[in-house]
Amino acid sequence: MRETYHEELDQVVNDLVTMTASVRVAVADATRALLDADLRVAERVIADDSRLDAMHTELEERCFTLLARQAPVAGELRTIVAALRMVFELARMGDLAAHVAKIARLRYPEHAVPDTLVASFSRMARLADEMIASAGRTLHERNVDEATALAENDEEMDELRRDQFRVLLSDEWAHGVEKAVDAALLGRYYERIADHAVAMGRRIIYVITGEAPQGEQWPA
Repeated sequence: MRETYHEELDQVVNDLVTMTASVRVAVADATRALLDADLRVAERVIADDSRLDAMHTELEERCFTLLARQAPVAGELRTIVAALRMVFELARMGDLAAHVAKIARLRYPEHAVPDTLVASFSRMARLADEMIASAGRTLHERNVDEATALAENDEEMDELRRDQFRVLLSDEWAHGVEKAVDAALLGRYYERIADHAVAMGRRIIYVITGEAPQGEQWPA
């Protein structure tokens, strides 16, 4: 009985890693739709968000079943509780990718991002992808050092966001209010994706060590 329980718990973790890979695809495709003004890709990202939501629901139900039918203690209990939080973080990343795609769809056939901010958003997207991939690896490999580095990578994302605001508020901004609002929202979406990746790292550290890191760089 306990052997089956541990297999089920391991499968929950494996499915979280799989969900992480799906979120990476969603964010990458949303960025492609945004920067290339690709309506077909935008529609796909929006439609596929329901699949991520279904994965969220199914994994959450399995975690609750393990809590109800078993008697998890110590590391097992930490893993289940952390899994419940991490599946939420991943679902929110998927939602944010869909938000990016919706802005791309709304402005099609125009590009939502003006040329002056393309490099900034490209870097944001690459950084978000790296952070999601890192969260997946740390979950799979239980690497505390890599999980800790997620908070450091988030600092670059925050700086990119501040740089974007400086551009939007400068006298040189010549793209109007609509594009400024779009850029502000898009920057927020990528920033939040990074925050959710950091939150996953925090949960992974908690699973491994029994203690969750504290501080402003670690969103609770």
